[in-house]
Amino acid sequence: MRSEMKKEAFVYEGKRMLVCVLAAFLFAVGTNLFVVPAGLYTGGLMGFCQVLRTILAKYLHLNFQNFDIAGIIYYLINIPVFAIAFARIGRMFFTKTLFTVTVMTFFLSVIPTRMIVKDTIAACIVGGIISGTGIGLSLRMASSGGGMDVIGVLLIKWKRDFSVGKANLFVNLALYAVCLALFDVEIVVYSVIYAAVYSVAMDRVHTQNINVEAKIITKADTAALEKVIFEEIYRGITKWSTMGAYTHEDSHMLYITLSKYEVSRLKAVVHKFDPHAFIVINEGVSVDGNFLKKL
Repeated sequence: MRSEMKKEAFVYEGKRMLVCVLAAFLFAVGTNLFVVPAGLYTGGLMGFCQVLRTILAKYLHLNFQNFDIAGIIYYLINIPVFAIAFARIGRMFFTKTLFTVTVMTFFLSVIPTRMIVKDTIAACIVGGIISGTGIGLSLRMASSGGGMDVIGVLLIKWKRDFSVGKANLFVNLALYAVCLALFDVEIVVYSVIYAAVYSVAMDRVHTQNINVEAKIITKADTAALEKVIFEEIYRGITKWSTMGAYTHEDSHMLYITLSKYEVSRLKAVVHKFDPHAFIVINEGVSVDGNFLKKL
């Protein structure tokens, strides 16, 4: 049973890694085919990398042709972030994020920067939807695009009332202030529009901020089930001994609070041990106290 569970977990995570590849591809398409040709700047650390790329090309007269060096700069800046993530957040999250950012850098480097649409507003909207969907998918797979996503999680661990959104807000304010000093107001305005569309698209796809509670009623021995939940989903459990009012048979009820994207994995684990388990899911619950926020 244990080896079979490990095999299923490996297949499950493998499928999620494939989705991360798609997520990285979508982000690169939105960036290289819509954002960069329109002269816009994304938010977060990638935005600063794009500003640095522009400075190298415009003021130092370095010719990169159709190659966008911003992706390489972004990867190099993420190296110390990866090191901190490995020590502070967890090995699985670190592995997935490293994989996603590596694939993202590859796509940013090989997809040529060329203009698809000439209308800047259209580029803002379409580019924001595509790129935001990509990052939202990576977050939904318990990975991230690196940069401020990782730093935001680290700040949450340091100060619980912080959030990834707040971290991104502060960085974007600084980024667009720099853009305002270096470029004209029109570029900054369009970049802000893109960032807004990007954030909405990311939130629509990403379900991390939706907390749910799960109540599992099972007649099976829960010791092995609890161990798998602890080790693979990293969530705490509250347990009661219960009795069916109709059957008068003894059972157990497990209470778990988790993020919405973890529900499918929880159901798969529970049904592996007890195909007849009764699972109740309530969405949008408010959680206060010692609750681990994840990407």
